[in-house]
Order: sequence, then C-alpha cells, then structure tokens
Amino acid sequence: MVWTRAAIALGAGLSILAGLTGIEATASQAIPDQYPQSVLYQKPVEVIPHVWSAIGATAPPTYENSGHNNNLSFIVTGEGVVVVNGGAAYLLAKALHEEIRQITDESVVLVINENGQGHAMLGNSYWAEQGVAILAHEDAAAEFEEYGAQILTRMQGYNKDKAEGTVLQGPTETFADRKIIEMGRFRIEVLNLGPAHSPGDISVWLPEQKLVIAGDMAFHERMPPIFEETDTAAWIDSWVNGFEALGATYVIPGHGHPTNVAQVRRYTHDYLVYLRGKIREHIDSGGDLASAYYVDQTPYAHLDTYEELATRNAGRVYEQMEFE
Repeated sequence: MVWTRAAIALGAGLSILAGLTGIEATASQAIPDQYPQSVLYQKPVEVIPHVWSAIGATAPPTYENSGHNNNLSFIVTGEGVVVVNGGAAYLLAKALHEEIRQITDESVVLVINENGQGHAMLGNSYWAEQGVAILAHEDAAAEFEEYGAQILTRMQGYNKDKAEGTVLQGPTETFADRKIIEMGRFRIEVLNLGPAHSPGDISVWLPEQKLVIAGDMAFHERMPPIFEETDTAAWIDSWVNGFEALGATYVIPGHGHPTNVAQVRRYTHDYLVYLRGKIREHIDSGGDLASAYYVDQTPYAHLDTYEELATRNAGRVYEQMEFE
C-alpha cells in the first residue's frame, strides 16, 4: 500500500496508519480543534490513493469543532470528485471544498449524504449553490424534510456566527437500495445495507480497492448514540449480513479514525450485542427502566462520548426490548 508524504507527515495520518494495521488509533474529545486555520476539525488526509477524509471530532457538535464531528470524505476519480457528506454547515462545506481545490483541479460533481442528520445534510446548501448534484437514500431525504427545520435550529444554537449561509437543502436525487457510479478509476457502490443508526443510512463501497466509507453503520473510538428510532436488533443483523459481508480491508467509519473491520466491529457490533445482553439480563431479573440506565457498561468507558451517551443508550434499549 502506498502512503503519501502528506498523510504520513500529519499526526492524524499516523493515527490512520495505526488503525489500518490493527494498532489502536487515538482520539480525544477533549481536543476542541486540531486545525485552527480552518473551520474543519482536521485537515484532510489521504487514506488510500485518491481517497481522502477530513476526520471529525469524536465529541458532540460544538462551536469549537464547528459541528465537524463526523468524517467528510472525498474520492478523486480522475473524472471528477465525489464527496461523501455535505457537512454540518455552509461554511464547513466551503472549507472542505477549499481543501479539495488544493489537492486536485477536478471539479466536485456529486455529493452523497450518508443519512438525514445535520452533519450529513446541512452543508448541502453550499454544494447546491455550486451546481453539484446531491444523492441520498429516500428514507434519509424524508427524515431531513420532516425534521430539517429542527436540525437547523439546533445547529444555529451551537454554531452561532458559523451557521451563516446555511439554509435547508435536501438531496436532488434519491435511491432505494443501491446506486452504482462508474467514474474514472473507480466503481462506486452506494448501498443501503439495512437498518442501522438512523433512517436511510448508507455506506459507500469501493470494491476494487476493498475500502468502505461506512457512514453511521460503523463507529470507532467513540460510543454510538442510540436514537428512539434506532432498531438495535436490526442494526446487528445489517452488520452481519450486509456490512461485514462486503469483505472490506479498509474502513472509513462515520466517526473516528479510518481503521479495519475488526476495530469497528469491536466498537459497534460488539457494543450493541453487549448492551442488549445486559438489558436482557436486567429485564429477566425483573429490573425496571429507572435502574436499567445503570447497567454495567464499564468495558466501554474509555470511549469518547461515554459520559454523554451510556445511560441514555441503556434506557432506549430497555424501552425497545421490554416487549420483544
């Protein structure tokens, strides 16, 4: 595998290299910003040749990280650039575009939204202004159409002046199961692998390179949040029968440094299985919701966002499993 000097020279690049070779990469939600010259949390690094990612904070969205707490990736195909995730704000999308222009003369021709959440879609307004097509799963588009105003208001609350220019803009094209894109040196498969973190989650699979831009199917270095609508049993099934069945060598997760399947399995699939097991034991012993919040999750206490999410996740899984 060839690594660019730019990627290796950066601390983030070294973390990526460690993660892809199975060594624990490091992240800390205590670091407010790693790229002060830009509203991006980190400068993009080349994960494999022609595939880049600006790694977001492993923390909740804040003014300091500009809402860049997910991974904003792009593929330089030779016939145009495909961006994965619109970004959490107009200015964040603009900053990513500025970085892309420093790397290649190719135009951005497509933006893919990984789901209907704010950090995937709120930057769409910038890309639409550039005349770029925007693709998302039909369920993600419906989610953003229903809740977009609330999502925008929340972002404006923490991002303040950094929310400037952001208006609601959904995808310009949707799909149901898969979308195949043949462009330049890449075959790009945009896949809905089944229910996962939120409605309309997709993964972008590059079969010839064995790399998957997983979106929120896979988390690394931070605890996955479980929403009211998250079906954890279905997510586990989608993981086994969809995500792992791809046979990926390299994984750019929705959150956390690029790594391999073993690492994201540990922090996504294995966490879901563990928490459901603990809640099942709790229910079978007559435990109620009030005490379910405090089931033992200490094996995952080292993950970023543990303090923010662990008790909430436990309560939501209890409510899901109570009548299973």
